[in-house]
Amino acid sequence: MANEVAEHNYQLNVKMTCGGCSGAVTRVLTKAQQEVSSFDVSLDTQLVNVKGLIEQEALVEKIRKTGKQVRLGS
Repeated sequence: MANEVAEHNYQLNVKMTCGGCSGAVTRVLTKAQQEVSSFDVSLDTQLVNVKGLIEQEALVEKIRKTGKQVRLGS
């Protein structure tokens, strides 16, 4: 039996006010390419969509290290 790990899909609401903000999030996700297979950062909708093996806690921590606020729903 193969030891397969399923990829996760996340949609995070991230407070971004300018292109520099979205650029910072894009840079940190690009650097996490071993754990993140694809992502989309939208300044207009304030949403960051991520697909990959990364766990949610680690993903949120990476984004928060850029100084951006991640708003998690209940």
